[in-house]
Amino acid sequence: QVQLVESGGGLVQAGGSLKLSCVPSGRSFTSNAMGWFRQAPGKEREFVAAISWSGGMTEYADSVKGRFLISRDTATNTIYLRMDSLKPEDTAIYYCAATFSSHWSPVHTSMKGIDYWGKGTLVTVSS
Repeated sequence: QVQLVESGGGLVQAGGSLKLSCVPSGRSFTSNAMGWFRQAPGKEREFVAAISWSGGMTEYADSVKGRFLISRDTATNTIYLRMDSLKPEDTAIYYCAATFSSHWSPVHTSMKGIDYWGKGTLVTVSS
């Protein structure tokens, strides 16, 4: 059974930092593009960041550019989301996502091409 397990969420003050982790199990995703989405209370799930299989290409939502950094460790099959300068509007459940593709594309950003989802980790940013 394939699972994506997120961790690292929590409560942080505005301006603070958190680092999320996503550890897959059940199969390797070292050849696959992966990403992060988030869903705030009462809002739709939205794209946050993505990384290609090699880590050489990354994409970010405009709202997080310059503040968030996605990375991956192929040795441990783990992807990370470093979040700095957090704002109250970053409060959401953050979901790890995996695809069958080596590179991220608009179909993945739209969520239509996502093959696996994690259960999410809650990030709360207080003002």
